[in-house]
Order: sequence, then structure tokens, then C-alpha cells
Amino acid sequence: MAAKDIPDRIVWAVGAPGLRSSDHVLEIGCGHGLAVPLLCEKLGRGTLTAIDRSPKMIAAAKKRNRAWIAAGKAAFENVALADADFGRRRFSKIFAINVNLFWIDPAAELPVVRTLLRPGGALYLFYQPPSPSQLKPIAAKLVRNLTGLIVDQTILGAKSCLCLIAHVGKEVA
Repeated sequence: MAAKDIPDRIVWAVGAPGLRSSDHVLEIGCGHGLAVPLLCEKLGRGTLTAIDRSPKMIAAAKKRNRAWIAAGKAAFENVALADADFGRRRFSKIFAINVNLFWIDPAAELPVVRTLLRPGGALYLFYQPPSPSQLKPIAAKLVRNLTGLIVDQTILGAKSCLCLIAHVGKEVA
């Protein structure tokens, strides 16, 4: 698939995080792996780990991104976020595009996100709802749902897209 065939929301999302070449990125809900080439092109010394709970999506993503796997830039796992265990590995950026669990009920996933983020790391959530009128309600619900995280920024972008950026707050004694 040529870059011109990748949906605008994915191109916008990959551009929004300000990836550094040294970042270690976790993509939640990678689907067919459309964002992977765009992400890997930006990662010099960094890596991308992509997860999806669907075996069919992981198989498609691996097939589409064989070259990035062979180059050691991308790895894929068939696992739901709530069940993800990366041992001591931590990520500088965690991002998800149109992954509804964060605005529905992320209670099981938030402890995993807080554990997987490196100090100074950030969670990036991107949504493109069917109607632009849904952007602000989704953003408000995300802010309420992200307990234990501090929302740094909410960006309403082109093509009726939303980007919410959050990080782990310091524990209060």
C-alpha cells in the first residue's frame, strides 16, 4: 500500500506525536498495520511494538510489514492491552487510533498503560468519529476516564480528528 493510500487520519496521527528517532513506541489496536511504515520511517534507533487482540489483524499486519520486522524495527503481538505483559520493557510513547476502550471503560487497561510508560513518556489517543459534533463529547469523556493520568493537551485537527495527549502523574504521598 502506497503512502497516498493510507487514510488521512492515520497520516495525521503519526505526525502529531513528534516522534524522536530514539523513541520506543507501543501501538494499541494496530489493525492491518497501516501506521507501521509511517512510524518506522521516523524511528532511527527506536522501535515499534504493535498489539491487537485479533489474530486476523496481527496476521495481516505482519504480512504487510515483513520488511520492518526483518529490519528489527517492528514487532507484533496478538494480545489485548489488559493482558499485555512486556516484562521490564517500557515505552516512551503509547498511541492508539480509534481504539474505543479508552472512552468506553478503560478501568482494566489504565494500570497497564501507567506501568508501560517510561518516566516522561506519553499516551496519545486519536479519534475520528463519524460526526464532527462527537469530537468534544468524546474528548470530555476521555479526560474523565483517564484516571491516574494527566491530560496535557487536546488537539482538534484536520478532517475532524481529535488527539488527546496524557502522561502519568507523580504519586502524592
